[in-house]
Amino acid sequence: MDLMKNLVVVRGGGDLATGIIHRIWRAGFKVVITEVPQPTAIRRTVSFAEAVYSKVTVVENVRAQLVSNDQQAYQILKMGFIPIIIDTKAQIINKIKPLAVVDAIIAKRNLGTQLTDAPIVIGIGPGFTVGQDVHAVIETKRGHHLGRVITSGTAASNTSIPGVIDGHASKRVLYAPASGSYKGCRQISDFVQADELVAFVGSSEIRANISGVLRGILHDGLTVETGTKVGDIDPRGVKEHCFTISDKARAVGGGVLEALMLFSDNSYTTDAHAMGRGSEKRLRGEVSEARGLFRSGW
Repeated sequence: MDLMKNLVVVRGGGDLATGIIHRIWRAGFKVVITEVPQPTAIRRTVSFAEAVYSKVTVVENVRAQLVSNDQQAYQILKMGFIPIIIDTKAQIINKIKPLAVVDAIIAKRNLGTQLTDAPIVIGIGPGFTVGQDVHAVIETKRGHHLGRVITSGTAASNTSIPGVIDGHASKRVLYAPASGSYKGCRQISDFVQADELVAFVGSSEIRANISGVLRGILHDGLTVETGTKVGDIDPRGVKEHCFTISDKARAVGGGVLEALMLFSDNSYTTDAHAMGRGSEKRLRGEVSEARGLFRSGW
């Protein structure tokens, strides 16, 4: 089997990105993850981004390992693991020429992904427009359309309101009350009571608004601004949920897998292929060319 066939670069390694990566990796795609120097993932026990701090992390039996360049990434892939590289602008894309790029930064806006980055470019959530930035967008809003592959237009707008879990939305999320250095005093999977002290930002206390299991919490030592999300309490109280990929991440991952298969199929036809790229025939040719590059490595 060609090691470099079906290579995908995923921008971002948070919990939603990890659900995507885990699903497409198990389906046979090879993945390289790009991250920032100090990731701010909250659900760290199910985020490949944690490897930036710990060098190696494992999520549901899939291992990611920090590398410093594209050659090391190639060696890690040969070992059967997922390489993650600190590369804020995803410059590795130009070196390894992947079949696809998935922007899973979840910034609610486009931070630099372009339609010309790869033969297949997929944006996750709001901030991307099909034919302008990407070939497809995956819906991330909870509800009937979660995980849907959008081939025209955009995802639903960001409401800034967290999804409802067991009757709780905003109250289950912990936010920084001030700017400063973050320091947690409880661990992920700890059960906390309403009004219990969970963390500090500088000398300012952060207390739980509801009772439940601490599903996610920011990495210690990071500098945060007022209003930054720093924690997540799950009122259902199931500790095992802290160590497994969420239903939302799996649904979005399924959407990405569908889009990859859809756009890799030479029999598929859609106007989205032609938008901003010249023609459907050109896109199919680029997919074939990219696969040819994989056979020679990089």
